Parts: sequence; C-alpha cells; structure tokens
Amino acid sequence: MGRSIWAWARLLGGAGILALVLWRLGTGAFLDGLRVLDAGALVTALGIGAATTLLSAWRWCLVARGLGMKLSLRAATADYYQALFLNAALPGGVLGDVGRAVRHGRDEGDLGRGVRAVVLERTAGQLVLLVVGALVLLLVPSPVLSLLKEHAAVAAAVSAAILVAGGLAMLALRRLRQGASRAAKAARTGMSEIRVGLLSRQNGPGVLLASAAVLAGHLATFMVAARAAGSAASLLQLAPLLLLALIAMGLPVNVGGWGPREGVMAWAFGAAGLSAAQGLTIAVAYGILAFVAAAPGAAIVLARVLTRPKAVVVEPSIESVRVAAPISPAPVMAALPIIVPAPIPVIRRTVVRQPAYSGGVAA
Repeated sequence: MGRSIWAWARLLGGAGILALVLWRLGTGAFLDGLRVLDAGALVTALGIGAATTLLSAWRWCLVARGLGMKLSLRAATADYYQALFLNAALPGGVLGDVGRAVRHGRDEGDLGRGVRAVVLERTAGQLVLLVVGALVLLLVPSPVLSLLKEHAAVAAAVSAAILVAGGLAMLALRRLRQGASRAAKAARTGMSEIRVGLLSRQNGPGVLLASAAVLAGHLATFMVAARAAGSAASLLQLAPLLLLALIAMGLPVNVGGWGPREGVMAWAFGAAGLSAAQGLTIAVAYGILAFVAAAPGAAIVLARVLTRPKAVVVEPSIESVRVAAPISPAPVMAALPIIVPAPIPVIRRTVVRQPAYSGGVAA
C-alpha cells in the first residue's frame, strides 16, 4: 500500500511540476523543443548515446565482476539499452534498471547480488555527477553561486549539518558492523562489496573513467539541444545550468525523467539573464534527444519478445489416461495357492475262489 502511494506521489509530483512550468511559460516554448530538432541533431544524439551506453555497460561489467558475477560486455550493452528505453518510456524512470538487475541476478542464480551490482553501478555515476556538479556550481559563476553568496550563513549551516550527519552515519555504520545481528551482517556485506566493486585498484580507475565519460556525453547531448534551440552561450556559461538540470533529473519525482528538468532549466536560464522560455525549449529538446538515443532498446525489447520460447502444453491422450487403483498402505502379499486334496483311490480286493479238485474233474 505504501509503495503504491509513493509511486503515485512521484508521478503526480513530476506531472505537477511540468504543468506549472507550462502554465507560467505557455506551450509555445514546449512545442519549440520538438520543432527545432533536425536530422543532424538526431543522428548526433544516436552516436553519443551509443558511446555512453557502451561505457555504462562496461562500468556495470566491472562492478558485477568485482562482486564475483559473470557478465559479458555484449549482454550488458543489450540489457543497458533495453533499460534505458524502458526508463524513458515508462513512468518512474527506474523500471528498466530494476528489470536488468532482476534478469542478471536470476541468470547468475543470485538475485540479491545482481540487484546490488546495479545499485552500485548507478550510485557510482550519481556520485561522480554530484562531485563534479558541486565543484562547477561553487567555482563557475551561475545563479546557484549567486544564491550561495547571498545566503552564505544559511549555506554554511546546511553544509555543516550535512557533514555532521554524514559523520554520525559513518560512526553508526561502523558500530553496526561489529554486531552479530542480521543487520550487522548486511552492513558488512555492503561495505565489502563497495570496496571490491567500486574502490579496488582493479575496478576503481575504470569505474571513475567510465562515469566521467558518461557525464561528458550527457553534457554533449545538452549542448546539441542548446545549439539546436538557438542558444549562443558558451560551454562555460551553460555548464553550471546543464549540470544543475542533470542533478535535478535524479530527483525521485518525475514522469519518465520529465518534470524537474524542465522546471530547473526554466528557472536557471531566467535567473542567469537568459530566456526562461529558451531554457524550457532546451530541456524539451534534450528529452527528445535522450529518447532517440535510447530508441535501439525498443528493437531489443521486440526481438526478445518475438524469440521468447513458448511453453508447450501437452494434452494427455485417451490411451495415456489410466485410473489408478488406490494403493493400500499395507504391504502387498502374494496370493496363497489353494490346495485341494485329491481323492484317495479305494483299492478293493477281489477274492478268487479256486474250484475244489475231485479227481481232476471239475464239479
């Protein structure tokens, strides 16, 4: 019941943000995001999407192999394309990742480890986005930096509270790991998998490189959308705004990725002295380009549906149907032979009387 309410809250929240933006800016800027794209932009998005999907699949392979699971790059790429398409086509934005986690876990015979591998892989990408985004927003002039300077005391207090909460969480986790409960065992398993899956010398550099390259691909797609929408701003000027939009896309309140991105882009462009309508147009154009980049996943979904083996139902024939007699729990005993006594023959004696002799002449 709680999950259903949360799912509906996410969808309604994303739809509400999108409706508010359209109410304030009108539908013209939204429709411009559809009209400004040409064939060149779509082909470029397909190429960038192919590169970022391959890198993301490689990152997934590194994490899964670090956890002791088998995963080929070819299978990971196909599953990742399918997940991207389902994330973009279905509400929520995470159903595709859930599907690939369950599919890989069942194939390997360890559903829990398969889910944790996907969670760690996605977490690595989000951490790189947050770190790079925070550095850019703090160092490059942007509306966010202006707000931080205007409310420096509040920003310092929030930052200190976050650091203290993080430190307390680490201490609590450290104490929890020393126990013998099920939660302590789960905490030890999680920390061990983080070390071998993300932070080891064998996996760490590859995961970091793949995550940084994927982030660069998303920014490149945003730049394609900005140029298609007619923006002449430089990359240095647009980078904070685009990173802020990417961070907003990670909020769990969206409809297939739509909602927070459009709202943040409209606000950020307006606050930066650019056109809020143009920010909305760029956000819509990016959403279309991201969907086009994930479109090969639709072909994978269709191919798997068509090649899925069908269950064969064998109907029993009349000859094969036999009514089984009830089996008695008593041991089966062989029938004893019935012995019929044979009649005893009666031997009768026959007495032969000899004739009397009288002078040798019979009487």
